[in-house]
Amino acid sequence: MREYDVVVIGSGPGGEGASMKLAKQGKRVAVVEMLDQVGGNCTHKGTIPSKALRHAIQLLADYRHHPLFEHTVGIMDVSWPQLLQTADDVISRQVSMRHRFYTRNRVDVIHGRASFLDPHMIEIARGTGNALRISAEHFVIATGSRPYRPPQLDFNDPRIVDSDTVLQMTDTPRRVTIYGAGVIGCEYASIFANLDVKVNLIDTRDRLLSYLDDEITDALSYHLRDQGVVIVHNESMHEVTSDARGVVLKCKSGKEVKSDVLLWANGRSGNTEDMGLETIGVQINQRGQIEVDETFKTSVDNIYAIGDVIGPPALASASYDQGRFAGQLIAVGNCDWDLLGEIPTGIYTSPEISSVGRTERELTEQNIPYEVGRADFKNLARAQIAGRSVGMLKLLFHRETLELLGIHCFGEQASEIVHIGQAIMSQRGEANSINYFINTTFNYPTMAEAYRVAALYGRNRIR
Repeated sequence: MREYDVVVIGSGPGGEGASMKLAKQGKRVAVVEMLDQVGGNCTHKGTIPSKALRHAIQLLADYRHHPLFEHTVGIMDVSWPQLLQTADDVISRQVSMRHRFYTRNRVDVIHGRASFLDPHMIEIARGTGNALRISAEHFVIATGSRPYRPPQLDFNDPRIVDSDTVLQMTDTPRRVTIYGAGVIGCEYASIFANLDVKVNLIDTRDRLLSYLDDEITDALSYHLRDQGVVIVHNESMHEVTSDARGVVLKCKSGKEVKSDVLLWANGRSGNTEDMGLETIGVQINQRGQIEVDETFKTSVDNIYAIGDVIGPPALASASYDQGRFAGQLIAVGNCDWDLLGEIPTGIYTSPEISSVGRTERELTEQNIPYEVGRADFKNLARAQIAGRSVGMLKLLFHRETLELLGIHCFGEQASEIVHIGQAIMSQRGEANSINYFINTTFNYPTMAEAYRVAALYGRNRIR
């Protein structure tokens, strides 16, 4: 039996963040990973392959529609599997890099499936057949999540897929129905639409991504429809039937939607099954997510949980920081820094969406006097040069103090652009002001120039 100071279960962003922090604090650390390679679902099934796929398809769409090529290249016949292959090199490099992190910091990586025997001991079932027992003073659970699968759907049917198995499809469908219009559903709606696949996007709510700023989600709805996506709101599944002709989604309202493939993208469940957590007293909710306090400690004092397995915000970036935070608490007993409350959201639709801070709806409900600064990408020289004129940057700020309250971006490079405003919004006092953008010289032509344009626009509205 091996003994460690801390054992981290899962090698995704959260597990990596925790193990690196603990190792650098001098702790003896082991990481248990169920897959054959490190990186977790983020690297192998989620963020990396889907974003690499999106990038490849966006390049293909740009090539097809560029005025220099659209009349000469015809329709390029590129299959779904061929596009997926573009992600393989990225995944390989990510795995190699992350494995070196563990080796360099002398963290043992053990492949197998972990289950708790008691609060200080786990058993790891390995492919070799011989189980390994490990004891530790503390444990960090970072096992992530998986797509929720309703029991009435047969996911052995090749016509019914989720966000994991859609990456294993062997053919390019002509028609796709996506059930669930959250982040994953909207991203895949853009991906398939850019492949000229007919897309039905079924939303169980009355608007897309309702937690975002209304103007941004209105823009998303418009551009998805402009790409040919049919959006159906306020619907829920009654029944799904499948045969050689395709799959039919029957809604409770009586609507029937026919397609070649049904992509189920409605919710995720924490990876906590068969780990013995209930036996040792770790509390788990109905979605399989582990309950934790503000320090990421579970109901068992020496066991922490981080990342998607604890639920929202379920972002790779947040998971990594949660891991570092929990690692610091375990190693030192306290933490002299706080996790940022304002975490940027990056949604890789086409065009991208990114935001941080409060929305207009929230500011109105809180009776905060605010004003709006806006810059349309169609007026920026860099966007015109790149042919990326769709989009806007929207700054929300206090009318009296000029304090930056929210940043909302829709368009090319939105997930990069938002970080400039995030840095200013995190400052204290007068340093957090739209005056920074007004008084700062930006490179020209750049997309970042949108901050100066938006800030000037906003200040002129209060004069």
